[in-house]
Amino acid sequence: MAEITAVQVKALRERTDAGMMDCKRALVEAGGDAVRATDLLRERGLAKARGKAGRSTSEGCIVAGVSANGRRAALAEVNCETDFVARTDQFESLCQKIVEPILEQNPRDVNALLALSLEGGTVNERVVGAVATLGENIQVRRFVRLEAPSNGLIGSYIHAGGKIGSLVQVEADEPSKPEVQTIVRNVCMHVAATNPLGVARNDIPQEEVERERAVLSKQAQTEGKPAHVVEKIVAGRLGKFFREVVLLEEPLVMDPERTVEAAVKEAGARVIAFRRFQLGEELDES
Repeated sequence: MAEITAVQVKALRERTDAGMMDCKRALVEAGGDAVRATDLLRERGLAKARGKAGRSTSEGCIVAGVSANGRRAALAEVNCETDFVARTDQFESLCQKIVEPILEQNPRDVNALLALSLEGGTVNERVVGAVATLGENIQVRRFVRLEAPSNGLIGSYIHAGGKIGSLVQVEADEPSKPEVQTIVRNVCMHVAATNPLGVARNDIPQEEVERERAVLSKQAQTEGKPAHVVEKIVAGRLGKFFREVVLLEEPLVMDPERTVEAAVKEAGARVIAFRRFQLGEELDES
């Protein structure tokens, strides 16, 4: 049996809000597999529905940039070693400048970005110069770029001093209308706050849905629900799951009486895509 460490227990507790001993027992039963341990805790009603997967551990900042016409936007994460350096004007300026070549030249990956021109040198040379001046390792961790057609608009939002950033792309018959620009801004803030998994239900990976279905079924059985009503209970709870992770079905944070879909439709727009970065979050390597 694999030895369960205090670090593993602490991480699972932060992810699920379950008790320390419950977390340890679940990890032991799951052979140290944190994902399976999370499911076990949820099946027993000991963990909340969505854990804090991908909690921030790095310093640095998330930066965003949007083109003048609102049809190109980029989000980037740049890491350093301490919060002290992350708050300096030089580091913040470097991060903001790095967004410019992403917007203009659409590099395929971080290595391609580092080779692009920036202020008489390359992006990499600017990063190396900042490392020498600030005395800390600085790395461009990742970036994303969205581009909209002529009937599109992209907004951005940076929250908590650069800890979280979001982009939201919409299409509309009149994308320049103030109502459209306002709802894009509001949905950007909503995405930063709620961290949805997809725009619509069909954007949620099927394996994620089936995993949730299995957990909810086991949960209902553990609660002693009769076998003939378990399926109906699971369907109801799965609907609640979708309302918590599907952007269009979530209550708008700024106006909880309406869903995001209703608010966007009222403004004459349609959500096409969104992106959200949180500083230091775990990345899906698949």
